[in-house]
Amino acid sequence: MNYSSILQPIARWHQTLSGLFVFGVVELALAYGLASLAIDRGGLGWYALAILAVVGVFRNFLRFIWKAIHGHKATAA
Repeated sequence: MNYSSILQPIARWHQTLSGLFVFGVVELALAYGLASLAIDRGGLGWYALAILAVVGVFRNFLRFIWKAIHGHKATAA
C-alpha cells in the first residue's frame, strides 16, 4: 500500500483556507488534552508534546490569517 498517494490529497487540502482552520482547531483540542495530561501526570514528555502541539496551533492559525489576508499568493513558511 502506497501511503503517499493517500496522504497527498490531505496535504493539498491542508494548504486551503478551510484546511488550515480545521487543522488548527483539531490541534488546539489536542494541545488542550496534552496540557491537561501534562498537568495531571507531571511528566516532561507530556509537557514537550503539549508545547509541540501549541506551536502547531500557532503555525496553522498564522498561515490561515496570512492566506485570508493575501488570498491565493504563497503562504508564509
